[in-house]
Amino acid sequence: MTTPDPRQRDAIAAGRTALGIEFGSTRIKACLVDADDPATVLAVGSHEWENTYRDRLWTYDLDEVWSGLQTAYADLLADAERRHGVRPATVGAIGVSAMMHGYLAFDESGELLVPFRTWRNTNTGPAAAELTEAFGVNIPLRWSIAHLHQAVRDAEPHIPQLASFTTLAGYVHWRLTGRRVLGVGDASGMFPIDPATHTYDTELLRRYADLGTGLDLPALLPDVLVAGQPAGELTAEGATLLDPSGALQPGIPFCPPEGDAGTGMVATASVAPRTGNVSAGTSIFAMVVLEQPLAAVHHELDLVTTPAGDLVAMVHCNNGASELAGWAGLFGRFAEASGAPVSTDAVYETLFREALGGDADGGGLLAYNHLAGEPIAGLAEGRPLVVRTPDSRLTLANFARVQLYSVFGTLALGMRVLHEEGVALDRMFAHGGMFRTAGVAQRFLAGALDAPVSVADTASEGGAWGIAVLAAYLPAAADGTALDAYLQHRVFGGFAFETTNPHPDDVSGFARYLDRYQAGLAVERTAIDALPVEGASA
Repeated sequence: MTTPDPRQRDAIAAGRTALGIEFGSTRIKACLVDADDPATVLAVGSHEWENTYRDRLWTYDLDEVWSGLQTAYADLLADAERRHGVRPATVGAIGVSAMMHGYLAFDESGELLVPFRTWRNTNTGPAAAELTEAFGVNIPLRWSIAHLHQAVRDAEPHIPQLASFTTLAGYVHWRLTGRRVLGVGDASGMFPIDPATHTYDTELLRRYADLGTGLDLPALLPDVLVAGQPAGELTAEGATLLDPSGALQPGIPFCPPEGDAGTGMVATASVAPRTGNVSAGTSIFAMVVLEQPLAAVHHELDLVTTPAGDLVAMVHCNNGASELAGWAGLFGRFAEASGAPVSTDAVYETLFREALGGDADGGGLLAYNHLAGEPIAGLAEGRPLVVRTPDSRLTLANFARVQLYSVFGTLALGMRVLHEEGVALDRMFAHGGMFRTAGVAQRFLAGALDAPVSVADTASEGGAWGIAVLAAYLPAAADGTALDAYLQHRVFGGFAFETTNPHPDDVSGFARYLDRYQAGLAVERTAIDALPVEGASA
């Protein structure tokens, strides 16, 4: 057993810490860091959860938000006691992060009007198209304003009662602090942000008013804050929601709540122009910080911001590693049924290592990871598929390789558009659980992007660590330290990044795969028509 570090134990006991909470697609995670050394993770906790497909919409029950948060926080307390011999009685600062976009609508008394509509829903196409034309900027299907406007177009009965709407991070932050605010990065997935003012674009607010919906949109939206601005304190009600035992006391300061894209940028030190990152989980997206606005509107590219308010081009794909996880579960069950059970981690390790022996182009196999609709690929719904021709090489190595390629396929289509815009990248970072197996997913991503890809030791901690860092940043921001400088000097100064350069065979092989992948999307569209989802819920 490792001997506890006395300094870390003292930091926990004295509350010289920062707590990050992130609501991911499949896990709610809590991460405690040393406020004086945010690179040091002191304890973690987590809780698994899943979205449900109900009435043809993806949602999560809000009761699960709170039960899952309490479980993750209790797990963190137990982890701190195991590792350091002390349970935190308080923390120095807290931050909340969650899946961006979506729609949480409330009436004047704070009651939820309709079930939470997540980023994964693609029923907002007519609204997104109308807003894109009216605004002259791309409004993706998953953005909160698209969800709201679709509800207006559909004359949903809850609209006359609407008093506010927000994202999941904004909702949790509001319940914990009483303040209806959002970090600018998360707010940029609700409504377009003016990068000069770091708040909602007033000209586009005016254009929305001209659409004649009768809504007072500025009054409905949460207030916008940039990284480092105080965002409220833990209330007595919030303390009970987080820790029903009553041990946690109110008064703890909060940083602005952020989306998972923003915390991913922090977790990879990619908030400066010409840097970017890829976050891979249930969804996958790339964020590239721009030196200047894009020359044209592209449906594949969103314009959002860093937590500090700088302009970012985002390539967001609804489908990431969930289908890969499904296949890993199948192979794990096969091993168990054969009398040789192995751990989930061992299944992934085996598949990933096997993929290294596959043909560079996947041997003619194709895999589609589309469990949900994928706007970049022009798919309103998802149908996971494995497709091959009679002359393809069906081997375990090729099968594993194309499953990994499928995670990056739609992303690569969007990144092609960014490359055609002439956007320059000095470095690309990656984070997410699939990068824990060193040198495999990272190598294939480098081949897919034809760019060096770096991974840090925090890759599997991801956004929960990133929002903890933003919470720890509060005192430095008050002293005038810029976020990028804080990350470079206070957080990542001693970090060792493992960088993989693209291998020429991987680059050419993935390019051939991507050409087949794009052509094969016709099979996906046919499958959607031929294989309807049974019933209205799943």
